[in-house]
Amino acid sequence: MKKRMIALMVLVCIIASGMLFAAGSNENSQTTAAPKQTFELKFAHIAAEDNSWHLAALKFKELVEKNSQGQITVKVYPNNQLGSEKEVLQSIQTGTADITITADSLSAWVPVIGFMGTPYMIKDFDHLNRVVEGNVGDIIEKEIIEKVGMRPIAWFARGPRYLTTNKPVRTLDDLSGIVIRVPDVPMYVTTWKTLGAKPVPMAFAEVFTAIQQNTINAQENPLALIKSGGLYEVLKYVNKTEHVRGWIYVVIGEKKFQSLPADLQKVVLDAAQEMQKYERELFFADEQKLAKFLVDKGMVFVDMDQDSFAQKAAVGVLPLLTKEQKALYDMVQVLR
Repeated sequence: MKKRMIALMVLVCIIASGMLFAAGSNENSQTTAAPKQTFELKFAHIAAEDNSWHLAALKFKELVEKNSQGQITVKVYPNNQLGSEKEVLQSIQTGTADITITADSLSAWVPVIGFMGTPYMIKDFDHLNRVVEGNVGDIIEKEIIEKVGMRPIAWFARGPRYLTTNKPVRTLDDLSGIVIRVPDVPMYVTTWKTLGAKPVPMAFAEVFTAIQQNTINAQENPLALIKSGGLYEVLKYVNKTEHVRGWIYVVIGEKKFQSLPADLQKVVLDAAQEMQKYERELFFADEQKLAKFLVDKGMVFVDMDQDSFAQKAAVGVLPLLTKEQKALYDMVQVLR
């Protein structure tokens, strides 16, 4: 009997020891589990550090790092730190950068988006929102993914372009004798030639001096560039042509995006939408501040006959659109 009791006690000890060992092994396996994979996103753009684009990029960084619980680190490079817009696009394609803010430069790969600069195509911000958030935006985004290998994850509105001069322009007749600097883009050249001005393609960096030397006497740009270029020192009137309203995309390299686990893809997309909302608030506030700044500097805002400008411009510009561009343009007009 004693032998049986001893044997039973030994057996109980063996079982207990095994259970303790198993528990210890299980606890040890939990504490030595492999750490979660981490990722880095390089977000490069051309805007200055006080620009709404950069502030929005910082908001994106904050949200992604917080909501990924540190699995994603976002490094933001403003002010051309990683190169020009085109150079950053190329870097994304080679994998040395990941995210940027772009639009016009994409036309090298996606010619159809050249229609985005068509004058008077977009009526106002509400119209723009319907365009980008609807079928037109879906078509453009699909083209960018397929032909450039980049995925739009957000979009920002761009300030409307204004004609600035040293005499008020209210009607088409007032454009007589206007020599206007334009970007070296065929659509811009044709637009102003059709309207009756004399367009001169020129780099923006040369505009201030060209006005001082009377080589040109007008230019057209959003308020932000009128301010940053110091043009309020050499031009008096901001004529409210508002002839181009456009938008710009925040894109991420498609390969990089697909390398992220599904839960982290959602973190990026959700943060991008919050970034878009944040930038929108900054954008509207900035437009008001810019207008006040220019008025305080002595510039005068002039109301003018936009309808006659739009009708005249269409005669020269619409024939420049390809069949695919004209189809998108027509879709935009349905949404007015």
